[in-house]
Amino acid sequence: MTDRPETPFLDTVAGPADLRRLNDTALANLADDLRAEVISAVSETGGHLGSSLGVVELTVALHAVFDTPRDKLIWDVSHQCYPHKVLTGRRDRIRTLRQEGGLSGFTKRSESDYDPFGAAHSSTSISAALGFTVGRDMGMATGDAIAVIGDGAISAGMAYEALNNAGAEGRRLFVILNDNEMSIAPPTGAMSKYLSSLYASPMGELHKMAEGFEAALPGPIRDHARRARQLVTGMQTGGSGTLFEELGFNYIGPIDGHDMSQLLPVLRASRTRATGPVLIHVCTTKGKGYAPAEDSADCGHGVSKFDVQTGAQAKANANAPAYTKVFGQALTEEAARDPSIVAVTAAMPSGTGVNIMGDRFPARVFDVGIAEQHAVTFSAGMAASGLKPFCAIYSTFLQRGYDQVVHDVALQNLPVRFAIDRAGLVGADGPTHAGAFDIGYMAALPNMVVMAAGDEAELMHMVRTAAAYDSGPIAFRYPRGAGVGVDLPDRGEIIAIGKGRIVQEGSDIALLSFGAHLTECREAAGQMAAQGLSTTIADARFAKPLDRDLIRQLLKNHRALITVEQGARGGFGAMVLHDLANDGLLDGRCRIRTMTLPDRYIDQASPAAMYADAGLTAVDIAATAMQAAGVKLKRSPVGVA
Repeated sequence: MTDRPETPFLDTVAGPADLRRLNDTALANLADDLRAEVISAVSETGGHLGSSLGVVELTVALHAVFDTPRDKLIWDVSHQCYPHKVLTGRRDRIRTLRQEGGLSGFTKRSESDYDPFGAAHSSTSISAALGFTVGRDMGMATGDAIAVIGDGAISAGMAYEALNNAGAEGRRLFVILNDNEMSIAPPTGAMSKYLSSLYASPMGELHKMAEGFEAALPGPIRDHARRARQLVTGMQTGGSGTLFEELGFNYIGPIDGHDMSQLLPVLRASRTRATGPVLIHVCTTKGKGYAPAEDSADCGHGVSKFDVQTGAQAKANANAPAYTKVFGQALTEEAARDPSIVAVTAAMPSGTGVNIMGDRFPARVFDVGIAEQHAVTFSAGMAASGLKPFCAIYSTFLQRGYDQVVHDVALQNLPVRFAIDRAGLVGADGPTHAGAFDIGYMAALPNMVVMAAGDEAELMHMVRTAAAYDSGPIAFRYPRGAGVGVDLPDRGEIIAIGKGRIVQEGSDIALLSFGAHLTECREAAGQMAAQGLSTTIADARFAKPLDRDLIRQLLKNHRALITVEQGARGGFGAMVLHDLANDGLLDGRCRIRTMTLPDRYIDQASPAAMYADAGLTAVDIAATAMQAAGVKLKRSPVGVA
């Protein structure tokens, strides 16, 4: 256990109500304590450090000014919510963050009344806040709604749809734009005087307050503020107003999100005077107040456990390269041989591994920002032009672009290559990031080819296969984390479309694996061998088109056939059952079972613990297979009491 920081001001706070009894100086001191507490806690748990440190003062100010939980504070993405959790009665559990049975790394309605809306994907906060606002105006027991959205998240289409709707509705609503791309100089002279007068001055129109805010800035700072406004709004100085004002919002800012003397008076005045929608532009620094985070390339976005003094992160000893790295290197190898290969990602270049290709071929890698719908159709356009796009998006994020996959890619039979990372259960990020549904939703589409890698060498083969396949869209899925340590070829081989492989020959039971649970199937086969059973292991490779000959061979020659996949019901196993049922092959002597994720969301834990919860361990596979084959245990297999 690391040394805990001294936090005398934070120690006096049990909840947000206590903040409203503190003066502004005490609130600033409280923010210092809160920052130290977050650093200490995340050093023990890992998590989203930089984003949380960037909103410490803002979190204190919002809870001090607004009447939470009656007023609904909605964090976009919510990976910056750790300070919020500490202040809202969860400090005693903050060191369980992202652990099995502990606090979620995101806001979660079932966890606290102070979490009015769950999140983890971006750009949803303004839509949700507008929903609460309408509820308030229709008599529901809710107060004001405040959406806190980052400069990256507000670039997504859904955020602008919500802004447009909120502006047209004209209802009282607060949007805090957390802009961590730039900083603002501290207030001096006239600016300080103006800020301190805001709350005490007589009531007036909010847009006049905003005009006075900028006019009170000294010349050089005023020019800087106007440039900041332009960067965020895209409006040139001298126009009719900011983009947000054109959408119907009162725009205030930019203000320094780490300076309580700016935050508190602006928030208080806005809360007092607002009658319609308000956007407050707050500039912050990711990782603020902790040098190792501020100085790192990603500002400490996602960290493992670390030493507070040095910032050095604990790294797990991996015996094999990560799937993501294998994909990035294989893609780069193919791109070096084929200049028509391009890559697209939605704000996750390092998360998806396309940064590896980007380092070598920067002009052929496109990060479109948090815009999965655009990423898919953009890829479709490039495919239509004759390029070979690899659209690399996490399984759970690709769900947001599904309509575009259907209409813009599959319907037109365009050869977009979908690299689907984070397939299956992902550990500490929990159910919001679990890639559970892509097998079913991709395999349902005409023209689509759907593959899954059984190990990291298979992933290399699938990258090359996708690069060579030009007859329509093709997708391949692979999990988070390290591979299994198989030998890797210098370059992948092209796989015949729709053809699986036999990994191990047997005669009693057949395990048909789709994807990265192939290792568990091997372990299960070993356990069944100890019971005297001979097991065939087959790697399906394809959910669509199925290797029908392979499946029928397994069905004919074994007592039981078990399909295994890291996905939800309605996926690979369902495809197999449907195919066999149509040919009347479910009525024979071979008993068939499908093993999938259960029909529920699985809470955060280690991936191994999550798969145990899902009933997908090697022991579960062996037990299911033996039960289907009508075999009783001779002795307990490994792991079974």
